[in-house]
Amino acid sequence: MNNTKWNEIRIAMSSFTSTLQWRTKDFETAHISTWDSEWFYHFMNEGYKYIEWLEIKTETEIIKNEVLEIIKNVHVPGKILEDKIRVYGYVEVGTSVDYL
Repeated sequence: MNNTKWNEIRIAMSSFTSTLQWRTKDFETAHISTWDSEWFYHFMNEGYKYIEWLEIKTETEIIKNEVLEIIKNVHVPGKILEDKIRVYGYVEVGTSVDYL
């Protein structure tokens, strides 16, 4: 995924009406960050180059649906999980991922 799409997500989530927590997995080191809720600076601190995936925690079904609508407007590869939405920056070759 490119920087433009990551930035679109960051801007949309930083203006979301509720506080949303997120974490990322680093493609290069496999490090999974701790949950964070600061989208404006922290999300882009290290740049977007090595984000394998981003997970956005959704506390309720209503919040999940609202976040999903935003993510659908950005049109990115992802998966809906039980209590979070995962957006992919990288996937293994041969792995199929749907766009949200």
